[in-house]
Amino acid sequence: MIEAIEEYISQTFHLSVPTQIQLAQTAVIIITLLILRQFAYRFAYRKFPHDVRQLYSWRKFIAYTSVIIGFMLIGQIWVESVQSLITYAGLLSAGIAIALQDLIISLAGWVFIMWRRPFIVGDRIQIGEYTGDVIDNRLFQFSMLETGNWADADQSTGRIIHIPNGHVFTHVFANYSQGFAYIWEEIPIMVTFESDWEKAKAILTRVVQQKAPHISRSEVHRAQSRNPRFIITYKNLTPTVYTSVANSGVVLTLRYLVKPLQRRAMRETVWEAVLRGFAPHDDIDFAYDTQREYIHYEEKKPSRKTPAPAPVDVMMVSSQ
Repeated sequence: MIEAIEEYISQTFHLSVPTQIQLAQTAVIIITLLILRQFAYRFAYRKFPHDVRQLYSWRKFIAYTSVIIGFMLIGQIWVESVQSLITYAGLLSAGIAIALQDLIISLAGWVFIMWRRPFIVGDRIQIGEYTGDVIDNRLFQFSMLETGNWADADQSTGRIIHIPNGHVFTHVFANYSQGFAYIWEEIPIMVTFESDWEKAKAILTRVVQQKAPHISRSEVHRAQSRNPRFIITYKNLTPTVYTSVANSGVVLTLRYLVKPLQRRAMRETVWEAVLRGFAPHDDIDFAYDTQREYIHYEEKKPSRKTPAPAPVDVMMVSSQ
């Protein structure tokens, strides 16, 4: 029966018996890996039913592992047939490297991203002029959900940006999420010189201490232990208000820690609390660019009078 099938395939498709055996073994390997991959996917869904990031990481790991194992097993089957192509492939390697240099660089970038982990899916990063949340990472490019641009306070624009992996070698990029889950946010608020700036600073200090998140040093130590590659040595983590002077008034700058994805919501919360805190006080006014006419007597400030010139003695000399 088997010999008859082999003879039929040889006459119909002109394939030798060894080649038929190699094809059958290849088909068995592919089908087996596909079945095992489906079981692995089901295991991942049962283990992390609601964790999107873990599911994504497991799916990527299972897919890459199955492909690598498949290439290794199938390569062992066909290695004798492939050996005759090595010389020809060597002659073409130089031309392929030149023609596909961008793809090769992107592939090297993917290896770097998977090995060194400068960012993972879910991190907010800035690379070159683009900022966004990483939503996918493939062999030749990674994808980000864009933030910023025309949207204020790092809010999402809704656009998906695809960036070649090779950009990690040629562009400086920043990670908002790695090492420490918070970034520093500052809100400058300017009041007029005539305002009671000390009262205003007291109100702002109370607002920022009530509304901004308080980060303990134990949380910093936990972040440090999770990723020991980075040394974070913040001395002061409590929200505060700094005082400075500008041309139009006194600048009171609120400084606090906030998670990158909560930046705009926190700014809204702080600003609304500031407006409510200043509203009952008539001696606190926001400063803005204006033109002012200064009349000293209306301002009830003493004028500087020019002193009268000292008398000069004149001696008359009469001639005889």
